[in-house]
Formats: sequence, C-alpha cells, structure tokens
Amino acid sequence: MNVSTFVFLGILVVIVIYAITLYNNLVSLKHNVDKAWSNIDVLLKQRHDELPKLVETCKQYMKYEQETLEKVMRARSAVSSAREKGDVAALGPAETQLRMGLGNLFAVAEAYPDLKANDNFQHLQQRISGLENAIADRREFYNESVNLNNIRIEQFPDVIIARNFNFKPRQLLEFSTEEKKDVDMKELFS
Repeated sequence: MNVSTFVFLGILVVIVIYAITLYNNLVSLKHNVDKAWSNIDVLLKQRHDELPKLVETCKQYMKYEQETLEKVMRARSAVSSAREKGDVAALGPAETQLRMGLGNLFAVAEAYPDLKANDNFQHLQQRISGLENAIADRREFYNESVNLNNIRIEQFPDVIIARNFNFKPRQLLEFSTEEKKDVDMKELFS
C-alpha cells in the first residue's frame, strides 16, 4: 500500500466517524423532544385525574353553576383527547379552553364562601394551580427541544443525515395571541 491509499482511508474513516457523530446527535435531539413531550404528558394526566375531584367538590356547593362545571369537563375531555393522540396542534386550543374554564370556575367560587373555606377545595385548587405552573415550565422545555431539533435537521451538513434517515421536524406547542391574553374578569361577571 502506498501513502495515498493510507491518506484516502484516513479521510474515509474521519468522514464515517463524523457522519456517525452527526447521526447520534440527531437521535439524541429526537429523544429529547420525546422526553419533553412525556414530561408534559405526565402533568396533563395528573391534572386530568384531579379535575373530576375539583368539579365534584364544587358541585356540592355550586348548585346553579352547572354550565361552568360542564365547560371545565368538556375542555378536560378535549385536552385528554389531544394528549392521547399526541396532537400538539389541537392541544393548544384545548388547553386555552381548559384554562379559561378553570379561571371561570375559580372566579365563580368566590361567590361561595363555604366552598372557598372547604379544605378539599383549597387543596385541589392549589394542586391544579401547581400543575398549571409545571405544565407551563415543561412546555417551555418542550419548545426549546423542538426548536433545537428543527434547527439541526435543517443545518448543513446535518440535513444530509436527517434526510437520509428520515428525521422530521416537530411542531412547537404554541398558543395564539388570543389564547395568551389575560381573562377579562369584568366580562366574566357581566
């Protein structure tokens, strides 16, 4: 073997090692997105399990507020359906409806002093509020993971590996401007 053969083999080995490194990094990013979604999924499931307890506690006191309770349960169902399907696009609007329903429920609960004083209600309200905060944190982590994944599969030379091994972009979990605005409390009670 001559020197040019060794040089060619050396370059080939470096290219193969570089391609393997790129592939492994893309796999890692893909799994980080999946892990981030799983973290959100766990919290959504926990909240899903807590909401019927909250609604049941409220039913005992809020005899005339069935529409508010039904809205929360319909929104809960929509979130659950989107979560089970892994449908990020449907999850945003469903989450908005649920957050608005919970906001309405907690606002209406203000008119029921016995309910507000109920230990079970207070515990559930704190638990759900804590889950809402955790979901917001996890959504940020998910979107960061998706963003990194999407950037890398479009950058050169990663795009070559990504296309050849069918790496796909992922969808951000976003809320429209309308969905992000604060609830107008005056509107709730007019």
